[in-house]
This record gives sequence, C-alpha cells and structure tokens, in this order.
Amino acid sequence: MAPLSATTVVPEPSATRRERVGRPAARKRTVTAYAFLAPFLILFATFVVWPAVFGIWISVTDWSPYKTEQTFIGLQNYIDLITPGSVFFSDFWQSLGATGIFTVASVPFLLVIPLGVALLLNQKIAGGTVFRAIFFAPFVLGAAVIGVIWKYMLDTQSGMINHLLGLVGLPTDIPWTVDVPWAWVSLVGVTVWWTLGFNAVILLAGLKGINTDLYEAAALDGAGTIRKFWNVTLPGLRPVMLFVSTTTILASANMFGQSYLLTKGGPANQTRTAIMYISDQGLSQDNMAAAAAMSYVLFAFLAIISVINFRLQRDKL
Repeated sequence: MAPLSATTVVPEPSATRRERVGRPAARKRTVTAYAFLAPFLILFATFVVWPAVFGIWISVTDWSPYKTEQTFIGLQNYIDLITPGSVFFSDFWQSLGATGIFTVASVPFLLVIPLGVALLLNQKIAGGTVFRAIFFAPFVLGAAVIGVIWKYMLDTQSGMINHLLGLVGLPTDIPWTVDVPWAWVSLVGVTVWWTLGFNAVILLAGLKGINTDLYEAAALDGAGTIRKFWNVTLPGLRPVMLFVSTTTILASANMFGQSYLLTKGGPANQTRTAIMYISDQGLSQDNMAAAAAMSYVLFAFLAIISVINFRLQRDKL
C-alpha cells in the first residue's frame, strides 16, 4: 500500500458526520422544549418553589406581618410543637389526630368502591359512557358547592336525609354534623360520593390497558372470575393503584373544605383537621411562624407515608 501524501484527505467516518450534523438539531429541539416549558416553569417557581423556600425562612423566625424586622430563632417553633404544655402542642396534635382518623376512614372506601365501579363500567353494557359521566359529575363541583348542598341535606332538624330515614321508619334526629361519630360518617360519606368518580375513571383506564390475552390464558387454565381478578386484574392494576392510593392519601390528609363547611371543625374541635388549624393560626391569628412550622411537620409526615407506600407497592410491581 502506498504511503499517504501530505495532500491526501482521510474521509470522515459516516458516524462522526451524522453526529456533527445531529448536534444543531438536538440543540434546537432542546431549546424548543424549554421554550414550551418556560411558562409552566416560571409559574411553578413563582407560586410553588419560592413560597416553599420563603416558608422555611418564616418557620425559623418570629415572623409577624406587624414587624418591620424578623428575628432568627432557629428551630424554636418546631420545638414548641413537640413540647407538652406549649401554646400549640395540644391543639396541633389533636388536629393531626383528626387528620389521621379521616385519612384512615376514607382511603379504603376511596380505593375499594371506585375499583368496583371501574370493574362494572369495564363491562360491555349499554349506556356505559353515560354512567361514567354520572359517576364523574360530582367531582367537577367545587368544595364550596358540595359543602353547601350537603350541609342542608344533613341538617338535623330540616335535612332531607333525616326526612327520608323517617319515611322508612328509622330515627329522624341523627346529629349528622354536630356530634361524633356521625360527623365523621358525614365527612367520609360526602367525600367518597364527591371524589370516587375521579379514582374510578383512572382505574377504568388501567383496566383498559390490561392485555386481554392474559384473561384468555387464565380461562384456558380453568381460572374463574375470582382467580382472574386476583391473578390478572390486580397485578395489572398495580402501577395505577400506586398512583391512585398515593394521591388519595395525600388528598385525604389535606382535607379542609368539607370539615370547614359541614362541621366547622366541631364538635369541640374533634373534626378540625391539621390544614384547618394551620390556616386558622396563620391567617386568622397571625401566628405565621408557628403555622409555617406546622405545615412543614405535616409535609414531613406525608412525605414519609408516601415513601412507605411507594416502597411497599414497588416491591410488588
């Protein structure tokens, strides 16, 4: 083979040429993507990231809207929340307890009932789309609308619910919103009626994504309806159930509107949730520093619960 001369041009490998040509196109796609994301990122940074960072600062100061200068006090606001006898200790932990009661009572219903509804709607029935709309319709109503409607319906003296119970020979003086445990029954029942449609639609989409060949294979193996449900449906729904269970837990733990409108946190603050107490201290009592500390304690609890839920269900995926 003859030696290469000084003027010999070594051809550039085709892969290298494609890489060099592709770089401007990749950069252009990246710039385009960030251009479309920019409005959301600006809003997210303005209304989520910055308030979260500022809230941390407030929680470690004696912040007050009536002071021109705020004093850094470290973790004192957090220490007050775990110190028995402090101003906020009893009420804060009572509100966390109420939040826990509502979450434990409502989440199972918000998983099981929507799953049953989704299984029914997944069948080939006439008017299936209409039924989906009916179940989903309450979810589009705001908390204020739901609260006002059910407050009148559950009124002990003139509510429609007690009137209907009387027509079938049942007690007509049930204190749905003014005594426990009926207040909890009302809050859980209204919440399940209001939000089950959303979970049902998500679970229905998950059912549509399960390969029908798996059901045919199970049928060939002699599996009945129950075995198909346990061995095909539930495993196929696990990713969707992870999403639904996590969002449902977080939504229940942040319940505010139902309790505020139906029971006013009563009786004796027994249905006052953590969000209600935090908003009262921060917005009504001007204890912004303590309220900020409470919100981050609640956030820590919810983060731990979410991580545990993810780990428990991830192991099954």
